[in-house]
Amino acid sequence: MRRLASILLASFLFFRTSHLYAQLHEKTLTIIHTNDLQSRLLPFGPNRDYTPEIVGDDHTIGGIARMATLIRSLKQESPETTVLIDGGDFLMGTLFHTLAREEAPELRILHALGYDAITLGNHEFDFRPEGLAQILRTAKRHNALPPMLLANVAFSSSDARDDGLEKLFKEGVVKPYRIVVKNGLKIGVFGLIGKDAAEVSPFAAPLHFTDPIATAKRVAKTLKSAEKVDVLICASHGGVWRNEGSAEWAGEDVALAAAVPEIDVIVGGHSHTPLPKPIRAGRTYILQAGSEGGYVGKLDLKITAQGVVAENYRLHAVNDSIAADAEIEAEVQRYVESINQNVLAAHGYAFDQIIAETDFDLTIREDNSNLGNLVSDAIQWSLARYQPNLTKTPVIAMESNGLLRDNLQRGVSGLLQVSDIFRVAPLGIGVADDSAGYPLVSFYLSAAEIKKALEVLTSVYPWKGSSYYLQPAGLRFYFNPNRVLFDRVYEIELATAAAFTPLALASEEQRLYQVGCNIYNATFIKLIGDFTYGFLRIVPKDSLGQPLADFKDALLDARPDLAGVQEVKEWQALLDYVRTFPDSDGDGIPNLPERYRQPQARIISTASLNPTLLYKNATRVMWSATGGGLVMLLLVFSTGVYIFKHNKKKPRV
Repeated sequence: MRRLASILLASFLFFRTSHLYAQLHEKTLTIIHTNDLQSRLLPFGPNRDYTPEIVGDDHTIGGIARMATLIRSLKQESPETTVLIDGGDFLMGTLFHTLAREEAPELRILHALGYDAITLGNHEFDFRPEGLAQILRTAKRHNALPPMLLANVAFSSSDARDDGLEKLFKEGVVKPYRIVVKNGLKIGVFGLIGKDAAEVSPFAAPLHFTDPIATAKRVAKTLKSAEKVDVLICASHGGVWRNEGSAEWAGEDVALAAAVPEIDVIVGGHSHTPLPKPIRAGRTYILQAGSEGGYVGKLDLKITAQGVVAENYRLHAVNDSIAADAEIEAEVQRYVESINQNVLAAHGYAFDQIIAETDFDLTIREDNSNLGNLVSDAIQWSLARYQPNLTKTPVIAMESNGLLRDNLQRGVSGLLQVSDIFRVAPLGIGVADDSAGYPLVSFYLSAAEIKKALEVLTSVYPWKGSSYYLQPAGLRFYFNPNRVLFDRVYEIELATAAAFTPLALASEEQRLYQVGCNIYNATFIKLIGDFTYGFLRIVPKDSLGQPLADFKDALLDARPDLAGVQEVKEWQALLDYVRTFPDSDGDGIPNLPERYRQPQARIISTASLNPTLLYKNATRVMWSATGGGLVMLLLVFSTGVYIFKHNKKKPRV
């Protein structure tokens, strides 16, 4: 009995000691994270409404100076156990990115906030590889380059256009991974660009991105086996989303977690998803903090011998309840002055200049959109302005939702500044002048090709997502979603001064129509046939009907009297167009016309099984599908008859 008691006491002491030992060796780690900041150094909402020195008096969201206050406060709660990580796309979206190559405002401010790791997203490549190299060199020259990570990039061995960036990678200015030591823990962090982000990075060429999952497996093995890290974090510009009608999360980061379970935490980006709580995929936690500085996330982890466990998580809203950091705000204003002097003055504009006023909001919608109407109308207007001798035929213009980056909000005063309107269509880089902003191009398509271009909305958008939703000007069109893919548009009407005129969609129609858009969308229209199995093959042409080999030859030229091409940027076209609006209230400021209060019905969906709408102006796509369906029905019927005849029950004898 005494022996049994001794055994029980020894067992108790052993397990108690083991438990205390485990508790003593448990450690904590805090991850503060952001993603898709996209040059949002100022809040969104009308810039005029922002009052950085006062809290509780405006409705603007985000702002890097408010973020600075919040991040510094969160860091102070556990400074020795906190890492600060960004999931990519720190660049592109406001006038501040026009200074990126020369002054690197985004990276210099993020460095001041003490980021431990930032991965590169697709928009970091919008200024081409050499542009990104210049941004990195500028930040480095100012001793203000935060740790930059990207593991799945592959440089060209034959094309010199990415040599400058490749040199920086080889020098370790951008690394595949880094190790941060906090609270006695070795934390491995590596960066990835996902497949979808790679697909929408056309200006990254000639470099390309390797498979993110294969790369992650290789890097995870290195960090776990060779580097012996205690915690493995992936800063992934991949994305998460919910499939329609499903409560389950999907996306590239979910697939990454399943394929590489060694990853403890994925700090995500790209899909602009504010996750109110982490997604748990296997043993991996997936985080994402929306976009554009609207949120900052904070995750508290407990690190035990059994693994990593999330204890607390909060998505902190960045709004007017947070006072702006005065030092960071002053830095932002210095960049505003630089934009005025070095970017806008040459165009006759200023950052805070009141350009128009509005009594209503203009918003991006996956439907007829009043903001989409405004932007596509501005493109159409620009073609008539800069090519008056070529616009004898009806002019069609197109914009895609993926390139509309901000709403125009009335706010408190209704006054819109140049900086507000720039944010609507801010992306890209020139072809002839290498300056910020996609230039406008003009080319010609047949009626059948216009129909194919509009099928992007009916057939590619449902498959690829909101970025592929088109906003047209100069026409309205009707489609039936019950028809087969790539042949759902059944009527197009051209807008004329007096009315709408039906466009002849017969395949033999050879008349050409002028089309305008930015060069990114034009390039996509030219390539759409490649990933629609040739069904939407389109050949853009010049005014004489000859195929365009290079869209450089289709650029709108603001000053044909000067040597070279003076590009018309989309953002500039929008500002110039808005300035033409009448001053309807007599205060000296143009007013957005009442016609933009509500979306105009330029896209009309009619879901119908009526044979008339199923086959009106149908192409070979619809007729082939119908013929194939009839053949299949005939085969099924014939097979059924055959089986019936040969399986009749014989009478018993």
